[in-house]
Amino acid sequence: MAYIDIPSGFPGIAGLMKYRPDTGKLLLELSETLLRGDSPLSLEEREIIAAYVSHRNECNFCTGVHGAVAKQLLKNDSNVVDTVYQNLESANITDKLKALLKIAAKVQLDGKQVSEDDIQQAKNLGATDREIHDTVLIAAAFCMFNRYVDGLATTIPKEPGAYEQIACQIVESGYSGSKELLFE
Repeated sequence: MAYIDIPSGFPGIAGLMKYRPDTGKLLLELSETLLRGDSPLSLEEREIIAAYVSHRNECNFCTGVHGAVAKQLLKNDSNVVDTVYQNLESANITDKLKALLKIAAKVQLDGKQVSEDDIQQAKNLGATDREIHDTVLIAAAFCMFNRYVDGLATTIPKEPGAYEQIACQIVESGYSGSKELLFE
């Protein structure tokens, strides 16, 4: 049960966005920009970063949603997400994405943990300044989202397949496609 009286039937951050539509719209726009907007990182890569940081933060709602979105986007390689959670080094992803995820993991702990060596290693594997920037921003934003969701003890879906249903809507319509549902 959530610590504050948020609208029922809206799990995780959706209930918080419904509770505070003014800030909710901004957070939804941030999600849309970071995860669906212009970036040299693919949609799949950005969702993996969001899911990985959320998993490391033990935020079940965000891990469930963004992991399910990444899996749907990856289609035939959906087990990649679970492998990233369990053993990043053995995941069937590029070395560049592994280096970016290592940077994201350090941001998740404390942004000051990221070193020049981490950045140089990612660059040596082909990462651009923009990819590094977007990785750090996604990781930092998801630390905030995770703490917002868990800090108010929001509910998580209990129905089987709920995350997959949410992910279908996001894959089809993006994050901004949820505006009508949340802010009518």
